[in-house]
Amino acid sequence: MNTQEEQDLLKALQSDNEINTAFSKLVKLYQERLYWHIRNMVKNHDDTDDILQNVFVKVYKNISKFKGESKLYSWLYRIATNESITFLNQKAKKQKINNEELSQYLIQNLEADVYFEGDEIQLKLQKAIATLPQKQQQVFNMKYFQELKYREISEILETSEGALKASYHLASKKIEEYLKTN
Repeated sequence: MNTQEEQDLLKALQSDNEINTAFSKLVKLYQERLYWHIRNMVKNHDDTDDILQNVFVKVYKNISKFKGESKLYSWLYRIATNESITFLNQKAKKQKINNEELSQYLIQNLEADVYFEGDEIQLKLQKAIATLPQKQQQVFNMKYFQELKYREISEILETSEGALKASYHLASKKIEEYLKTN
């Protein structure tokens, strides 16, 4: 979506007369991308659907507050990222485990998930990613799976591009080591 199209969509989203039609368009445009962004973080299909629904409810309720200081999709990804992190933190707290233990638990459940269509190699990659700290997981998933540019990830995570490059490099090295030894 180019800048003009995004501005037109945003204008329609902030118009009382056009919001419903524009919101349907927004959902169609970003639903699948946001689904996979969330799914890469929480691993479970049903949890992903719930979080995605919460994301779009938040967007609908708060679209009038969006100032356009970042791209619309960056704002959507930031909301999806924050909702996913909140969900994961709550799940870890409920189960009285830390985030690393939760990552391992989610990977174990991924193997039994009927919606997981990956092969043994993809499962191994997911296990490797689960060993990373949360921030490195986010950066790796956005760069590797969603093919976002560092500039875009920087807007979403509100982190410098240099820090993101270092984080991605470290994550890649750790994943490479994990895949060699397991």
